Amino acid sequence: MIDISIAVMLLWPELEKIVALSDGDDTAELQSYLSNMTHDKLVTVVTNNALKGKNIGAMIKGIFKGSPPSAPEGSKRRLLLYQHCIPLCESGDLQTEVAAEIIGLLMLETHNLPGPSLAQMAQLFVDAIKSGKMGSGKSLELFPTVLTALAGCETLAYGKGELSGEEYKKQLINSLCSSRWDPQCVIHLTTMFRDVPLSPEELQFVVEKVLRMFQKLELQGIPPLVYQLLLLSAKGCKKAVLDGIISYFKEQDLRQKEEQKDGDSMDLEVQSIPQDQLRHVEGTAILHIVFAVRLDHELGREFLKSLKTHEDLCPFSVALLLSVARIPRYEEQVFDLLKAAITKSFKEEHLQQGSKFLQDLLPQRCSVAHMILDTVHNSVFGWDHVTQGLVQLGFFLMDTFGPRPGPFGKPSDGTTTTGAKTLTQQACRLGVQVLLEGFKVHETIRGEILEQVLNRLVTKTASPVNHFIELFSDIVVSAPMILLESSSKVTETFDHLSYLPLATVQGLLKAVQPLLKVSMSLKDALILVLRKAMFSSQLDGRKSAVTGFLLLLRNFKVLGSLASSQSSQAFSSSQIQVDVHSRYNAAANEAFCLEIISSLRRCLGQQADVRLMLYEGFHDVLRRNSQLASSITQTLLSQLRRYYEPEQDLLPPVKLEPCITAQGDQVFLQEPLGHLVSCVVHCLLWLQSTRSSANPNAEIDEEEEEEDEEDEEEEGCQSELHAILQSMTRRMVKSELEDFELDKSAEFSMGSSVGIKNNIYGVLVMGVYEVLIEYNFIKANYSKSRFEELLDLFKRYHKLSEIMKEKSGTKTKTKTPRSLLSMAFISTLLTTLFRDSSQSREEALAVLRASGEFLRYALSVALQKITQLEESGHTDGPDGQSADKTFRFLCDMTSVLMWRYTNIPSVVEEGGRKEKRSNLSLLCLEGLLRVFSTCVQRYPDRVAQLLSAMGDVSHEEGEPAGGSVTEITFFYIRQFQRALFTQLSGGEEEFNTKEAQLLVSILTVLSRQLDPSSQQFVQMITWTVKICKETSFEDAAFSKGLLSLLFNLHVLYKSSVSLLSELCQDIHSQLGDIDQDVEVEKHSHFAIVNMKTATTAALLVLSQVGRVLDEVDWLIAKKKSQLAFDKSSSGEVTQTAGQQDPVEKAVTMQLGTLLNALTELVQTALLPGACTDTLLRDLSRTYNILTTLVKYYMQVCSQHGALPSRFEKLVKLSGTRLTPHCYTFITYVQSGELSAGGTDDKKKKKRRDDTNITASAKLMRETRAIPNLIFSIEQYEKFLITLSKRSKVNLMQYMKLSTSRDFRINVATLDAALQEQDGSEEVREPSFHLLNSSSSPPHSCNNPNLNVPLYFQNSSVFSKCSLSVKCNVTQCRSFASCHFRAPFLKSRRRNQKPRGRRNLELKLSPPWLLR
Repeated sequence: MIDISIAVMLLWPELEKIVALSDGDDTAELQSYLSNMTHDKLVTVVTNNALKGKNIGAMIKGIFKGSPPSAPEGSKRRLLLYQHCIPLCESGDLQTEVAAEIIGLLMLETHNLPGPSLAQMAQLFVDAIKSGKMGSGKSLELFPTVLTALAGCETLAYGKGELSGEEYKKQLINSLCSSRWDPQCVIHLTTMFRDVPLSPEELQFVVEKVLRMFQKLELQGIPPLVYQLLLLSAKGCKKAVLDGIISYFKEQDLRQKEEQKDGDSMDLEVQSIPQDQLRHVEGTAILHIVFAVRLDHELGREFLKSLKTHEDLCPFSVALLLSVARIPRYEEQVFDLLKAAITKSFKEEHLQQGSKFLQDLLPQRCSVAHMILDTVHNSVFGWDHVTQGLVQLGFFLMDTFGPRPGPFGKPSDGTTTTGAKTLTQQACRLGVQVLLEGFKVHETIRGEILEQVLNRLVTKTASPVNHFIELFSDIVVSAPMILLESSSKVTETFDHLSYLPLATVQGLLKAVQPLLKVSMSLKDALILVLRKAMFSSQLDGRKSAVTGFLLLLRNFKVLGSLASSQSSQAFSSSQIQVDVHSRYNAAANEAFCLEIISSLRRCLGQQADVRLMLYEGFHDVLRRNSQLASSITQTLLSQLRRYYEPEQDLLPPVKLEPCITAQGDQVFLQEPLGHLVSCVVHCLLWLQSTRSSANPNAEIDEEEEEEDEEDEEEEGCQSELHAILQSMTRRMVKSELEDFELDKSAEFSMGSSVGIKNNIYGVLVMGVYEVLIEYNFIKANYSKSRFEELLDLFKRYHKLSEIMKEKSGTKTKTKTPRSLLSMAFISTLLTTLFRDSSQSREEALAVLRASGEFLRYALSVALQKITQLEESGHTDGPDGQSADKTFRFLCDMTSVLMWRYTNIPSVVEEGGRKEKRSNLSLLCLEGLLRVFSTCVQRYPDRVAQLLSAMGDVSHEEGEPAGGSVTEITFFYIRQFQRALFTQLSGGEEEFNTKEAQLLVSILTVLSRQLDPSSQQFVQMITWTVKICKETSFEDAAFSKGLLSLLFNLHVLYKSSVSLLSELCQDIHSQLGDIDQDVEVEKHSHFAIVNMKTATTAALLVLSQVGRVLDEVDWLIAKKKSQLAFDKSSSGEVTQTAGQQDPVEKAVTMQLGTLLNALTELVQTALLPGACTDTLLRDLSRTYNILTTLVKYYMQVCSQHGALPSRFEKLVKLSGTRLTPHCYTFITYVQSGELSAGGTDDKKKKKRRDDTNITASAKLMRETRAIPNLIFSIEQYEKFLITLSKRSKVNLMQYMKLSTSRDFRINVATLDAALQEQDGSEEVREPSFHLLNSSSSPPHSCNNPNLNVPLYFQNSSVFSKCSLSVKCNVTQCRSFASCHFRAPFLKSRRRNQKPRGRRNLELKLSPPWLLR
């Protein structure tokens, strides 16, 4: 320190001298002084004074003043000063202010330096950067000024030659970007380049270099570098900057996921980035990008354009999109982009999952849905700027893809709790998941999510809101205590209950049920609203009230009991201020429930719909709260007495007149009597079963006495109800239909009030019969006499049912009333009738088993219940709303149905196949089909459980124990295969088409449960192919089901194009060729294809052709996008000219095989109609896809200029085989339509008004399908010409000239007419009859001079002349008409000479313009 101080003191006079001379006017003295000072001494003076920091600026100014740039010595001194000050500033020894002052002074004088000096300074910077000596970056502020000055120089020495200043600058930047950078100086260099004037190429070099440096930086250095890079993007290269940033974070996310997967086996040293640190860096980078987008809208447009082009999203880009969506001008564009990406992702996923061909060809990509959900989880790390976008996205998806109102107000499509299946359901479900996960992890958005959900429940009254109810229910289940903080919003929603649709109310109350158990205020608010709704003027409002009250009764259990004398006391809900589950407030609970029941009694005087809801809910209430039995049974007894005839000698035992009401000429149901009796029966039977199993042990005498008094009153009420039911049974058996005024003479038409009344009476009586059947079966205890009485009830029921079916008329098919039997009883009844082998019960059951009608009735009701469960997810009656119990009943019924079908074949049933009605085996089989379909739809995770529950239905081989779903399923598939084989081996006479169709349908449903990679799946395909090849039954419906099964299996095994080719050959062989003179080679790959089934097979084949075209079109689109991405990213294609990409090879092979198949079909004499229309559309689409493939190869050829040989073969195949036959097929289609349209002229005149619509539809088909096909062919040929020029390969050598389609003359038809005519009339003015071959214009006239015979038709006389046609039309699409001039010979008879000759001018308008 002493030495430095001494040196500074010694050099201080030099500093003062330089400053003093600089302040003076004599520049020559300053120059002389500096000239006498050596370079080393000057450097020492500058260094020491810079370290001290005093007057360094004045000194540098003095040096510049005394060193004129025009003098060589002054120029050297200036360069020396620059060369010394730059490292000095980077050394870090100077104060920040001193270094900034020095750099500022140097910048001011940079433009005065000569070119060589500038070049040396620039090289100094480059060398310092390469050697890593620019750590602080303080002197880099000078580098842009140096480069700018350098670019202004005219010439500079470079090596042995010279370069302009601009070129020299470019070489420097190129050298700099090609060298290694110290990671510490990357940010400084990026900042420095912002001030450097850069050409687009130079900017591209710089941006690519900075993006490559991302991998070498510490994670904390990424956000500031992103910020500087975004500022640099103002010069250009916006797309490259954004793509590079997104690619970097995408790679980091993938690495993070891999490390998490391998976290257990990975050492801590190998794990590179902590997750929380990465997420915080990503969040900061997103903020920087969004801020830049707000300031630079061009950057935002480039960002959206880039994502639209590549559509390669990742969690980071999704989060960035959602943040950008907060900018109003981009909101709509962002959500449209996300909607398109989600839709496309689900479509691709669905396409790939349904095709083994695509699965083997391309790897499964991560879906956009998973990326969005990952973004939700990542947003936990402080991404507050993303959360609002997540909320908007969730509701956007639910609003856009939610269910829509269908016919009669039913939702046409919606989310189901058993899993989304369609694309719209999947997208809507994704919206639900986004909002639910966001609600769980983000406290700030919970209030907004809840408010928006409840608002939609209230406002969307015209649309289904199932998905919003599902979301609300999930929120309640996942976070009930959090939701209580916003209970005021739920209370506000309660106020609108009476105005909401009933389905919405039911879903909302079911969802809010867990909250009612923990919040007394919510419960009180709900009760108050329900009381008001009970007196609503709207029917739905009153039904909503009943729904709410029943829900409360079902879910608030009474834990104690009250004396009957206390039950009549009035309690208000406001007096109950304790938890509803408190064991010490049983009295309050029971009082609360009794108060609700008293409110519900008012419903017994309202409309039938309200009463019906009450009757259906009482049983569940009783099961939940057995202490309410007395009140419920008394209520039911008093209601039943209104319609029961107490006099035992009077018939019938029920009064039907009070059950209806009339308003003018209209008759309405007032009391659903069958449901009332059903409610009574189910409540009594449940009470009886619980009493027999319960053993109460009371400890206190007083309580025992009170309970005895209550039990006596309850038992008295129940005994009276039992007596009423027994009396009703006896008298209903004795009652004839005449007693109900429902005999055969009664009117049942729905067009009159009397008919409507009789129909209502009939339904009520049938319902009572059914309920009594269930009651007596359970009470009979397998008594033979009781079963005989039950059978008498059924006979009465069946007789009335037959009369109503007969009298209702056959014009309109009447729907069978829904059975009132419970699903539990049907399950028990079927098990008893078919599986009960007890000796003690055999005699009694023989009574029921002897009645075939009763057995058929039991199976029909079971089928009805299963169908209802499949359609709505629940059934009527007790336990119908419980998914677990209905599934258990389903398992029991399935076991019985399977046993009955496999052990008693339909062929042994007397008259089974000959009867009009279905025999028992067919009913069992239909029931099994409905069971399997229901289980797959409603219980997809419990299919194995259902199959396992079917039990020992096979007596030949044991069921695999503990096997997988595939093994268990295949075990039963084999049984149905044997049953179908038995059907097919019995011959055509014994073949039951309905049973075979049901078996194929069951095999189709079960085969979907097989694992496509399993051996069982291969065996299933092998068996199906064998059946299709060996079965030759002429049954169209059966063949359709079997071929559909074959296609569904085959597409999951391998591509089906080879299968289509063989089937097309069989169809061509069976239906014959369109040219009758051509004898088709006989093919019989599949015997299932015959004369009667060929048309059905053709339609199925064409549907599969469309599926193959979908796959090929998707693959070509993927290759085109990949080609565009490779071109934009690397500028070159990695594929060499001699190799063909596997995807390209697969596409070419698929199209080649498909063209062969279509060539067979276009030569087939298909029936006009659906087959020909579908084939024309598929042909048009095939040529469109071929055109797309040609365009793809045009892009490929522009890069490496070679065509694969397979593609050339494909073009040859299309040109030599398919296209010529297409034109022939067009002629065949039109001639077929013309002949079909001109046969019955007299009948057409009578039915002209009825056929207008059909004729219009036919005209539209003719004007669209054929022109579209021809246009597609010509577009294909047009682009082939372009490709031929670009690839130097003559692809058009395989193409033939297009057929002339302006007009044609059917000579054979006219010659036949000439031979038959007798020529008795004079020819009048001719009318021209030209047969058009197409509705589309010709491509060109290849022969302008034509000599053709032309026939003019006049009634039955034909005249013939030679027509010379001269056509000079070259562009047939642009003219309106062609003019022809021809000599016309007029004659009286054919054997007379013509009397005169005149020229006739024909004006032929093109048919496509006439239409």
